[in-house]
Amino acid sequence: MPPEPPAVTEGKVRLDESETNPSLPANPAPGSYDELLKRLEKNEQEIARLNSELSSNVDNDRSFRDVFEERWSKVQDPSITTVDEQTYTPGGSKPKQWYDRLSIRGYAQFRYNFVVDEDGAPAQLIGDRSVSDDQSFLIRRARLIISGDVSENLYVYLQTDFASTVPDSDDSTYYAQIRDWYGDLYFDEDKVHRVRIGQSKVPYGWEDLQSSSNRAPLDRSDSINSATRNERDLGVVYYWTPEGAQDLFKEVLDRGLKGSGNYGVFGIGAFNGQGGSTLEENDNLHLYTRLSVPHKLDNGQILEMGVQAYTGKYVVGSAPIRPLGVPPAMIPAGTIGAGDDGGIVDQRLAGTFVWYPQPWGLQAEWNIGNGPGLNDEQTAVVKRSLTGGYVMALYRLETESHGTIFPFGRYTYYQGGLKNFANAPYGTINEWELGFEWQINPQMEFSTQYTIADRTNVSARSSGTSYGQFRGDIIRCQFQINY
Repeated sequence: MPPEPPAVTEGKVRLDESETNPSLPANPAPGSYDELLKRLEKNEQEIARLNSELSSNVDNDRSFRDVFEERWSKVQDPSITTVDEQTYTPGGSKPKQWYDRLSIRGYAQFRYNFVVDEDGAPAQLIGDRSVSDDQSFLIRRARLIISGDVSENLYVYLQTDFASTVPDSDDSTYYAQIRDWYGDLYFDEDKVHRVRIGQSKVPYGWEDLQSSSNRAPLDRSDSINSATRNERDLGVVYYWTPEGAQDLFKEVLDRGLKGSGNYGVFGIGAFNGQGGSTLEENDNLHLYTRLSVPHKLDNGQILEMGVQAYTGKYVVGSAPIRPLGVPPAMIPAGTIGAGDDGGIVDQRLAGTFVWYPQPWGLQAEWNIGNGPGLNDEQTAVVKRSLTGGYVMALYRLETESHGTIFPFGRYTYYQGGLKNFANAPYGTINEWELGFEWQINPQMEFSTQYTIADRTNVSARSSGTSYGQFRGDIIRCQFQINY
């Protein structure tokens, strides 16, 4: 008698226990139960394969669209992602694969400047090369950032800029340059103790540490920013950041209060001293230290106070000039072009106070010290005293449907040597800035400001007079995209 067909239960074929994993003959007899069962299994496998391919194609299409939309909706100021990565999260799960731990993000800034009024020396702003003759539109920054925890004890950060200008060139623009490339070595899982090795921002100046993507004014104040070229150098630094401070640094940025990020409550380190992506010129290292304490008042207001200092010897670059405009042109003594490569004493001490905008904010920094500066006769670079700082008031205006607006006003004063330029011209900066930043949405920002400038032009000229005083008014605009 032929075998009984399997029982059917709720529309499914039910096999006996002995048939759960049947060992079928390789070539069952045609029409037999074994042959029918083998054909059925083969068809089911083929249907499963086709369904899998169809599901995969649909999922891939949906995945690309969903991932793109989700990624765009989560785009924000890059500095927020950075501080999130550097903050310890208790019980936080981490991906198993290192490539899942890296994030890619960036921002770009497009500018337009218009000199309304000009008197004295040619128009010039140290932080913006488009404020000069025959210039208007400029890509100020074009950053790409890759960062993340590659292991429990190693965090990496790479930032490149595609808007750099080749040194000593007037027309070779938009070249790639390393801005940051470092690794953070954590000694504990809560990220309290870390050593940063590589090229990074030096621990000096709250505004210098604040990301350019997150700052209300278009440029940093030259009073503090004149301390270190591009705010960065190559070296090693230790940071101590208790968990409570990590949380406050993160909260400030997550809430859009214009924070500077997590650069420790205490930091101490050694760097080459020349700054930026430039070669070291002597055997002397610059030593930096910083103490900055964030605090949250009972009413929820967050403030931060700090002090920072550094010491070292700086080698000044050179260019031929006519001292006080009188020929012949010469290279001042005390510069590398005159054979003086030992360096000149370079020391500063600064204080910081920040009252985060909730909604009113106040930000102030001041520094004093000694550093390289061209003498009054313009014949030699020597050690000269310096002093200067800035104070800025700002307001945070949140709208229901038009983003967030930050009106601000800043006053900057500085008198001292500008060591990062040829011959370290000794100058004076007396400047007012009024404007606002409009954060349209997390992906787009528009800023504009009116600058009333009275500052030394730092261009070295082999004919005529160098380092004259520029006085004028400038209308400045910037559009920023985050991605």
